[in-house]
Amino acid sequence: MNVRPDQLTSVIQQQLYPVYMVSGDEPLQHMEALDNIRGYLRDNDFTEREVLDVDSNLDWNRLNEEASNLSLFATRRIIELRLPSARPGKQGAAALKDYLSRVPEDTVLLLNTGKVDGNAKKSTWFRAIDQAGIIVQCWPVQTERLSAWLKQRFHNKDMQPDADALAYVSQHVEGNLLAAVQEIDKLYLLLGPGKVTYTDVAQAITSQSRYSVFELIDVVLAGDRSRTVRVINGLRAEDVAIQVVLWALVKDLRLLVLAAGEGGSVDMRLKRSGVWQNRIQLFKQCLSRHTERALQTLLKRCSLIDAAGKGVADADPWQELETVCFRLAGSSKRR
Repeated sequence: MNVRPDQLTSVIQQQLYPVYMVSGDEPLQHMEALDNIRGYLRDNDFTEREVLDVDSNLDWNRLNEEASNLSLFATRRIIELRLPSARPGKQGAAALKDYLSRVPEDTVLLLNTGKVDGNAKKSTWFRAIDQAGIIVQCWPVQTERLSAWLKQRFHNKDMQPDADALAYVSQHVEGNLLAAVQEIDKLYLLLGPGKVTYTDVAQAITSQSRYSVFELIDVVLAGDRSRTVRVINGLRAEDVAIQVVLWALVKDLRLLVLAAGEGGSVDMRLKRSGVWQNRIQLFKQCLSRHTERALQTLLKRCSLIDAAGKGVADADPWQELETVCFRLAGSSKRR
């Protein structure tokens, strides 16, 4: 059964399912859906948890071995299968179908996967999960729905933002829900419950700008290297999730690469790439300092930051982030 992230809380309370699957590439809803399911299972005495990370070295026989192993303490347990690509392959698909054909008692399978494509949805293993349990697909919130989504998150904090305040936050987060939640949490600490106006939000963000994900990329695009380093150090000191910062950096780097590689005027290229009107001048400043090749190189280096942030690369992700931002704030063109 397919369930939207906003439906999950009410649906999971209705009955216990043998399998739950959370997929997608929107990190906040993905994380919250998994936490929601884990919390529900803990409340129902699922106290043991075995995690299997799917990579090229995984022996899929372990899934059914874990399922058949009896607990020493006769407790209910969760087998959590982490499948980044949402492509289990032939052996994995067979193992999943076999598992679901004879689900063990007092055991729940929780699949934590990446985005599921159209081919995967047609597969027998996906259909078996759909029939036996719950599938939550986490998609980015569309632009036309973002304001309503933000309003609900404010209301969860007993805050009542006006239309201008919502528009201001919406423009800054540009679909990044993790950044949005962090900003709302910060505003709650600064302003408390009650009405929130555009002036409140603008002043609060400005007063905290050296620690703002929203402002960092604009500082980089403007070419202010010293300010770039200070903002990054501030974000790190406040334990801001590096995935949030990296998302903002990669998003704008991709726009820069697109704008640098197309024909026509710079303004038209930027507009076609989806750059907001009030940020076009900043993008033009950055494009004047860099070649398309240099921008592509910096974009590729972001994959190292991502890997280091996940602990699968031997590097300091914040140091790598500072290097990329410092170079982007500088110039790759010979004067």
